[in-house]
Amino acid sequence: MSRVSVTGSKRVIDDVIEAAYAHHSLHVTDYDDRYEGFDPGTSLEGAETVNERLVTVRSLESILDVDEADADVARSLDDDELSAELDRVRERVNELNDERDELQAAIRDRQEEIDRLEPFAELGIDLEYLRGYDSVEVVVGEAKPAAVEAALGDADSIDVFDVFAGGDVVAIVARPTDPDAEGVVQDALVGVDIALLDVPDADASPEEYVAELEAEQADLRDELDAVERELESVKEEAAGFLLRAEEELTIEAEKKEAPLSFATTENAFVAEGWVPTETYPDFEAAVVDAVGDHVEVEELERASFTSDGDHHTESVDDESGGSAGESAADAERETETAVATDGGHAAHGTDDPPVVQDNGGAAGPFELLVQAFGRPKYSEFDPTLLVFLTFPAMFGFMIGDVGYGVLYAAIGFFMYSNYEGAFRELGSVAMWAGGFTILFGIYFGIDVFGYHAYQLLGIHWPVAGKGLSPADLNWGLSFLVVSVVFGIVHLNIGHVLSFVSTLQQHGIKHAVYEAGSWLLILNGAWIWIFSQVFPNSKPDFLFEAVSTLTFGAVSFSGFPVLIGWAGAAAAVLGLVLLGIGEPPELAEFLSPVVNVISYARLMAVLLAKGGMALAVNLLAFGAYIDDGGDGSFHFIFSADYLAEVQSTADYELVFAGITTVFDPASIGAVGVVALVGGIVVALVGHLVVLLLGVTSAGIQAVRLEYVEFFGNFYEGGGRAYLPFGRDRKYTRDD
Repeated sequence: MSRVSVTGSKRVIDDVIEAAYAHHSLHVTDYDDRYEGFDPGTSLEGAETVNERLVTVRSLESILDVDEADADVARSLDDDELSAELDRVRERVNELNDERDELQAAIRDRQEEIDRLEPFAELGIDLEYLRGYDSVEVVVGEAKPAAVEAALGDADSIDVFDVFAGGDVVAIVARPTDPDAEGVVQDALVGVDIALLDVPDADASPEEYVAELEAEQADLRDELDAVERELESVKEEAAGFLLRAEEELTIEAEKKEAPLSFATTENAFVAEGWVPTETYPDFEAAVVDAVGDHVEVEELERASFTSDGDHHTESVDDESGGSAGESAADAERETETAVATDGGHAAHGTDDPPVVQDNGGAAGPFELLVQAFGRPKYSEFDPTLLVFLTFPAMFGFMIGDVGYGVLYAAIGFFMYSNYEGAFRELGSVAMWAGGFTILFGIYFGIDVFGYHAYQLLGIHWPVAGKGLSPADLNWGLSFLVVSVVFGIVHLNIGHVLSFVSTLQQHGIKHAVYEAGSWLLILNGAWIWIFSQVFPNSKPDFLFEAVSTLTFGAVSFSGFPVLIGWAGAAAAVLGLVLLGIGEPPELAEFLSPVVNVISYARLMAVLLAKGGMALAVNLLAFGAYIDDGGDGSFHFIFSADYLAEVQSTADYELVFAGITTVFDPASIGAVGVVALVGGIVVALVGHLVVLLLGVTSAGIQAVRLEYVEFFGNFYEGGGRAYLPFGRDRKYTRDD
């Protein structure tokens, strides 16, 4: 990327903006008001009008529910046509929208009135009989009739009363002891839980009044449907125009607001930004061709990675021999105004170049996970490809089930097919994660929702399981070793990337001290751990895992003692180098060991999710262990099978499942209820495991990427490359 400056007279600022916008390559850097004599620019004349029109267009699009699928053939749109057509569409749409709002409000009012009449319909008393009395009080409310009668009976202020009830709705007719008293009934009901109701102003029965309201509501809905159809007709007619108008006005607004990012004086402007280095000559030619010698375009510096460690850009000499400030003065000679500068060029400040992440293909959607942490800086390695290679594998290993994997992939495909943007990318990530979940599910014994399908198929499978039963305990310990070894490899990649980055930016000395030291500590410490030094203090599974995983084809008894001590020496050397180069980091000297152990969470989540699926199946279907066979769990599924298990000496019953404890054929209704209950438990339980798989396996995989892996070489914080300008979709620039 090249940092460029465009300096010129304000008389040509419109033409410069047009040329830069058309070239669509300049990422504009905002001026931060740091130089005396320069101020941030102001919008060009007409910007307010353009923005008002743009707000109007977007409001009309929202009312009509216009989207890009409604676009028609792209064509040009001049200002006169835009203004006239926009006024016509706005007037028609606003008129119809106001009418729609009024009708919807009237329909709501009728519905509220209908809802208000429901309690009176329960009473079965005409509304005219519930009001208009002088000598008695009538009160209607929702309350328990017995409580109302008790309260009225105890009230000395009431001479006589009667209570009419319909469900929990009561109508109270009472004559006060004092004919002139008011509100006597309500005072008597102060201690009663009652919700008072206003009597509607109608003489008909509640049923007749509701029917009348529903008829009015139906008429209003017919009118509303007619308005909706008319709005739909307007949408079909105006959608293409509105999309063209929005695009045209957006482009115009961006152009008119561009000077807000410029540094300006009374008569001159300075615009800065970044362009791809290979496009700089074309960019310069486009601007100069537009305004001639009224502007000076300069390449200030090019992004590079030198060994000085302080700057990641190198200056480009001004072949004309003058500064950009002097060029501005040349450009302004006709106005006899000079640009004030602070010692030469009026730069907007040093900033990192913007970044384009262009992984493409299968790895592209995983940019979403990287950007959630932070977009890479221009000087950093983009880890998207590595996340693509490791995140789905970690997720799939932790779930390891064909059934869950198919569902994850299906959910991902749905998101990928029906959404755009981040949800589409997340759907692609889910499909990859689901695919690896299926692969590991096959590896773990063709696991389908926690059930080993190889048992049902009656075939031998070399991997006995995940470590959840006595038969596959060695496999569980072996997967712990696999998790640790994966962590060693993963962290090595991170430290190597850190070494290469530090070498490019700061030289070999800093690379050795800052990254090489950690490589020595990491590998030296773990070589020592996996060696025959002090073998009695190390668990046997560290060395037996290789034989288990290779089905006995390869054995590993640990690195020789000499290599083990060499690893220890390398770790000590790494500590010495770290102490020389970065003494404060000595406090974290155990982090290479601790961070690798953190990868044991892969095996932990594998066992947790497998254990949850096993527990669901145990509750629903029951299981037993064949003491005379392989010692693994076998699910029961039927009452007949349960009876066989209970009568076989070599079978140890673990749990009689809900679906198997009762036989529907002999028990009848109880057995059917148990069968249905067991199926519900299975469905709900596996749904919970499916959802928890996203939160546990997904979060743990992301954590290992962000904390353990990225922490070694990656900071993030870069800015996206957003070139000034846009590609037209709905309009043509004729």
